[in-house]
Amino acid sequence: MQITDTVALVTGGASGLGLATTDRLIAGGAHVVIVDLPSSNGAQIAAERGDAAQFIAADVRDPEQVQAAIDAAEARGPLRTLVHCAGRGGALRLVDRDGNPGSLELYSEVISINLIGTFNVLRLAAASMARNEPLDGDRGVAILTASVAAFEGQIGQVPYASAKAGVVGLTLVAARDLAGKGIRVCTIAPGTFDTPLLNRLSDEVRGSLASAVPHPSRLGEPDEYAKLALHIIDNSVLNGETIRLDGAIRMPPR
Repeated sequence: MQITDTVALVTGGASGLGLATTDRLIAGGAHVVIVDLPSSNGAQIAAERGDAAQFIAADVRDPEQVQAAIDAAEARGPLRTLVHCAGRGGALRLVDRDGNPGSLELYSEVISINLIGTFNVLRLAAASMARNEPLDGDRGVAILTASVAAFEGQIGQVPYASAKAGVVGLTLVAARDLAGKGIRVCTIAPGTFDTPLLNRLSDEVRGSLASAVPHPSRLGEPDEYAKLALHIIDNSVLNGETIRLDGAIRMPPR
């Protein structure tokens, strides 16, 4: 499906993978609604991109806030593309070093943002896309974000791995469910990428993560995620698939 003169919604669009995708979509001629938290610099990023972007502050778990972002997108034209990058991490063990059970509150929070938030954004965006006239055979394309942690979650990643595995499990079912509406759904599962989350780590840890990637032996660049997202939009046969983007890394237990 072409992106020129279409409208896209990018969650987590103010940084990292989402920002790179926002810029790729704009370069391709799309108008982008950036969805991110009020505390983000989304307003500044949208202002720097002029009429090609606008910012709507929203928590992806909040139906009214997400719907407001979709309404803003529809005001510019039919919503054709969703790229859902919003999410968070959260280190947690089932039993901590002192023998205490892991925090149910933290587990629920990470699941809520990463999995429930994904479902909430997808269902509302798909309802909008379903009203579109077909374009190049599609009414819309939704791209979700998982992680290699969905397949090889490391020690301490219990909530994150659970949530991302849920996104992987959602992908094929969602694609089948929306096939009759002419909406495609794919998921990208990144490996270790040079994002704000990893920027918090020391150079030594970042170097260790980079060296663990077989080839290319480095951290992934957000623009490489964005390039894959745009290829999924363009390639009409890509549907119901989770694509690992990881340089052939397979994560060890720790």
